[in-house]
Amino acid sequence: MRERLHNFVKYKDLFIELVRKDIKLKYKNSYLGVLWSFLNPLLMMIVLTIIFSEVFKNNIENFPVYVLTGRLIYSFFSEATNFAMNSIQVNSQLIKKIYVPKYFFPLSKICSSFLTSLVSLIPIMIVMIITRMEFSIYNLLVFIPLIQILLISAGIGLIIATIAVFFNDLKHLYSVLLMLLMYMTPIFYPEEIIPEQFKWIIELNPLYSVLVIFRDLLMHNQLFSLFDFTIATGYSILYFIIGIFIFYKKQDKFIFHL
Repeated sequence: MRERLHNFVKYKDLFIELVRKDIKLKYKNSYLGVLWSFLNPLLMMIVLTIIFSEVFKNNIENFPVYVLTGRLIYSFFSEATNFAMNSIQVNSQLIKKIYVPKYFFPLSKICSSFLTSLVSLIPIMIVMIITRMEFSIYNLLVFIPLIQILLISAGIGLIIATIAVFFNDLKHLYSVLLMLLMYMTPIFYPEEIIPEQFKWIIELNPLYSVLVIFRDLLMHNQLFSLFDFTIATGYSILYFIIGIFIFYKKQDKFIFHL
């Protein structure tokens, strides 16, 4: 562990440069650039609000903010893990030529997506102001669920980045899994509509407890429950540790499959 920390410190400038490069590439040839991280959630909110607000108007208070919070958590996870999945293959030529800590590639994708996703907090705040929602001291604690989803995404990103090296069809399978995860996450529907016998399936979703905490702090102006915090933190630590373990166990074999 000490050697790995030493390597990270030694190559930290390279890691920072990889994050910068990923952000630049994401908005390459785009006139609006990072502004898309601002506009995209707003446009999606407008579409979903028009389609679903009448259906769920009696079940969900302040539907636009409800959608924006759900979209932020899910969109970050989806984008970050998708980018991380292909990061080893994309950088295969560099990996073959020089020594670079291999985990830099998936983690730089995760971090660059995280930084651009933070821009989505701005439209949430704007819509909260427009809809006259109350702000409170609890809003300042939103960094807690954001760190939790960052760790979950990093762990799963490392896992699927490893699997993708040996199993090229994962990208097709993962798109299906992400679609299932989207419908298992109460982004635009109230969790109350889920039948009691199926709620355990939703609670297995690692995004669910994080989203509940995020909405408690931002929308409901209340502190999250200890149960939700324990579950979300447990998922964060569990996935991150498993991701690191699997990646380090298999990384020396990457070169034979690139």
